[in-house]
Amino acid sequence: MFNVVRKEIIWGGDKLSLETGKIARQSDGSVVVTYGKTVILCTVCVSKEQKEGINFLPLTVIYQEKTFAAGKIPGGFFKRETKPSEREVLISRLIDRSLRPLFPDNYHYETQVICTLLSHDLKNEPDMPALVGAAAAIQISSIPFNGPVAGSKVAYVDGRFELNPKINQHSHSKLDLVVAGTEDSILMVESEAYELTEEQMLEAVMFGHSGFLPVINMVKEFAKEVGKEKMTLSDKSDPEINMLVTNFAKSRLEQAFTEVNKQKRREAILQVKQDTLNHLEPSGYDPFLISNILETIESDIVRHAILDKNKRIDGRTTTDIRPILAEVSFLPCTHGSALFTRGETQAIVATTLGTGQDEQIVDSIEGESREHFMLHYNFPPYSVGEVSPMRAPGRREIGHGKLAWRAIRPLMPTKLDFPYTVRLVSEITESNGSSSMATVCGSSLALMDAGVPIERPIAGIAMGLILEKDRFAVLSDILGDEDHLGDMDFKVAGTETGVTALQMDIKVCGITFEIMKQALSQAKQGRLHILNEMNKAIREPRKELSSYAPTITKITIPKDKIRDIIGAGGKVIREICELTSSKIDIQDTGEVLIAATNSKDREFAIKIINSIVFDLVVGEVYYGKVVKLMDFGAFVTFFGSKDGLVHISEISTERVATVDSVLKEGQIVWVKMIGFDRGKIKLSMKNINQETGEELQALPSAGTETSAESA
Repeated sequence: MFNVVRKEIIWGGDKLSLETGKIARQSDGSVVVTYGKTVILCTVCVSKEQKEGINFLPLTVIYQEKTFAAGKIPGGFFKRETKPSEREVLISRLIDRSLRPLFPDNYHYETQVICTLLSHDLKNEPDMPALVGAAAAIQISSIPFNGPVAGSKVAYVDGRFELNPKINQHSHSKLDLVVAGTEDSILMVESEAYELTEEQMLEAVMFGHSGFLPVINMVKEFAKEVGKEKMTLSDKSDPEINMLVTNFAKSRLEQAFTEVNKQKRREAILQVKQDTLNHLEPSGYDPFLISNILETIESDIVRHAILDKNKRIDGRTTTDIRPILAEVSFLPCTHGSALFTRGETQAIVATTLGTGQDEQIVDSIEGESREHFMLHYNFPPYSVGEVSPMRAPGRREIGHGKLAWRAIRPLMPTKLDFPYTVRLVSEITESNGSSSMATVCGSSLALMDAGVPIERPIAGIAMGLILEKDRFAVLSDILGDEDHLGDMDFKVAGTETGVTALQMDIKVCGITFEIMKQALSQAKQGRLHILNEMNKAIREPRKELSSYAPTITKITIPKDKIRDIIGAGGKVIREICELTSSKIDIQDTGEVLIAATNSKDREFAIKIINSIVFDLVVGEVYYGKVVKLMDFGAFVTFFGSKDGLVHISEISTERVATVDSVLKEGQIVWVKMIGFDRGKIKLSMKNINQETGEELQALPSAGTETSAESA
């Protein structure tokens, strides 16, 4: 019934296998990839007709995790998988970026790649097997593809590189790097590093490349045995119309590209396009083909100006950085803020400090975890002068935010040293090239403005590439047009000491290590320049937190008193938080973190907790609640679960006619323990400040003479 073909190798210490012919046989390409005991089904389907009127690749990559793969039932109200998690989105992007450069330029068929995690051994991460499986599925399909392509993961543990580290090794690694490529070139890099040098990062990429070469050889053999015949693509180029468009529009476009301002340049280019269409469309020429030729001319103008004249769109050389202005304390009521402007790219970044209650709960297939550092990136349409719907963050926003998060995280203090939950929000208000790197710079400034003790400032820069046969130019601090018309987007973030994040995407079929080496070197020069400009605004974290930020005080209580502080169903701790306007986190160790925005609330909370925790002492003041009113007094629950009586004569220094005229059930009161009566606790509210719990100086009773009067 099944014609199963299977190939396998030992890779990174575990068995990697590719199998086809049994599962999802109606797809254009289907591969079940197994790594250890992690199993992923990878399929590719292609539409039967090429999409007309587009000049891009309509590729969709979906990576999805089924919780049954690890023997789990989804959390939440709906007990089924719903929208993609952040990790699923990031792995989908990672696979997409590795595959996209290898499709032919004239391939415009709607294509969908779906990778489904079916079994997870909780030992091997599924991202690299998913990438290998997706690439293999395309390689054996009818889709024309310049593969094979593969990827690997690299860690740096105890001074040496590790290929495809296991999940439990990540906490000991100074590097988390993913590299994808073909047999002789690099296509995609994504990494987080703890201030490794440029030389170490390049060595890691080379190590990862050599690590996946056995996989590429396996895919070649696999495709040779089961690969389908590749579909033929039509070429719609027309030399006649190409000459007509070039003669009419080239000089006009060259003039348009002399405009330095992005908006004016865009308007001038759009005008040339409209004039060209008006000139040629009445003669029956295809407007879509005209638009494609115009874009090719634009690309040639920009690329040859750089290669031949070392002149970029805005007049800079290949190594020049645009003007930078960094400001801090930009928003007066936030805990920390910054405005970072580089040329026509601008980001407002705000820092918010919270407590353990504000941590992000992550429910992943490996189990539940908590994250105390978050970075969220937003890209509103006005940042590029456009009108478009405001939707929830998409793949681009999630990816850019994660890149900036990776760049910042290695320099963040530990939770033990800085017991706050930290959230950064980057609002991109202008964009013309590398808003993600502007987010890195603005985040570093906003953290220091908030007093978060990061080890060193972090900056980021985006590098570009123009590659024509044997000639190439690496561009520092690229513009949006240079990104669109160029061949590479190479982002490097780090400190003056080393690299903390690296991301590379290309549009050609791979780059050499020589190009990458020059890009890293040039990026370091640019990064140091940006750091110097940022230092003019703030050089190190502020010594004190903002007056708007909560201060956290740490106290330790006996473990057996934790339940008294929490109360039945959390009742006691909720009351304390409401009464003192504070947030309280209690650890199993007995450590209590009290967060309040002012010292009065903080001391109030500490006093209440102490009144519950420590042993009963006659003469001490405690926090309690009125639970029952009687004619002769009020019963008060205090010290967690102790009950005592406040006699009507001990309610106030003034005469009290009836108990219910002064007190009511549920009222929070401060009481002083004054003794015992036949084993029952006697309490008093006399001379106790009911707002603060402080004991007041007792007034002399009537008829008592002072020493001065006696004299």
